[in-house]
Amino acid sequence: MFKNLFNEPNTLIIILVVVLTLVLLQYITVRILRRFGKDPKYLINKSEIKKVSTPIFILFLGILCGLKIIHEYLDITELSFVLGKISTLLIIISITWLIIVTLKVIKRKVISKYDVNASNNLKARQVYTQFNILERIIIFIIIILAIGIALMSFDSIKEIGVSIFASAGVAGIVIGFSAQKMIGSILAGIQIAIAQPIKMDDVVIVEGEWGRIEEITLTYVVVNIWDKRRLILPTTYFIEQPFQNWTKTSSDILGTVFLHTDYNVPFDELRKELTRVLESTDLWDGKVNVLQVTDSLAQSVEIRALMSAKDSPTAWDLRVLVREKLITFLQENYPESIARTRVVLKNNEQTK
Repeated sequence: MFKNLFNEPNTLIIILVVVLTLVLLQYITVRILRRFGKDPKYLINKSEIKKVSTPIFILFLGILCGLKIIHEYLDITELSFVLGKISTLLIIISITWLIIVTLKVIKRKVISKYDVNASNNLKARQVYTQFNILERIIIFIIIILAIGIALMSFDSIKEIGVSIFASAGVAGIVIGFSAQKMIGSILAGIQIAIAQPIKMDDVVIVEGEWGRIEEITLTYVVVNIWDKRRLILPTTYFIEQPFQNWTKTSSDILGTVFLHTDYNVPFDELRKELTRVLESTDLWDGKVNVLQVTDSLAQSVEIRALMSAKDSPTAWDLRVLVREKLITFLQENYPESIARTRVVLKNNEQTK
């Protein structure tokens, strides 16, 4: 049949017309997308044109494969059923692909308006977290639906599927119990996307470790520890376990420095020195500057210096700087104010 098919001149002309039509449709589509790609106000950009044009090409191919008028002109009506099924699969694949690509384009367009590297990046981190998790959920659902629609297009497979589901009740229960942890992790991922106890780039204390949220998936969370290690935790951890989130509502944070000094330390001079140190560095955000005596012990007093910074890494550097400068100030100007141990000699009543 195919040998005779390609020997017919009219048939070759029809095939050529179909191929040229497909190429022309693809060319027009790419030209239109490139025209929109030049204008930044539109969703798509130049780098995404190929990603969008490929599923559109498959869609055109699927539509042309399913046209019965072409089957009649080519005298292959006996293959119409097979070509129709191929056309259906191509259309389902292309539409699914196109939806996923469109979703990614929309995500890129939305998050491009937010700078996660800015100092006040709370809103940006919220948007990044929601879109990263919800994107995975939506893509997973779209793929499952596409597979289901593709299988339902075949009557024989549909009947087999119905019979399998009808006779697999016990197996389904066993599988459900086996997969309950995975399902729980997925539901926890959805809850994190909605309630947002953590967000991308949040500073957290988990398992006694200080780090930043580097990645959030449906089933696990990656925490970038301060020394470049990675702590991998299930999403259920952040729903079921207590943890510290230093940037839940804002990125700015208070830092503390504790000093233990002698009772004769000049508090007012120490306050002035704290103010001088803070005003001399860009690490301080200019909001909080407090020095308080928080405890009195038998041999010393406890002094707390409280200061603010734009984020936790900056607060750490600021605390280190203030601690060093205050200790140096006491060493150079008031060495007698450094904490010491006294021994009282009762014989000559001399105090050392």
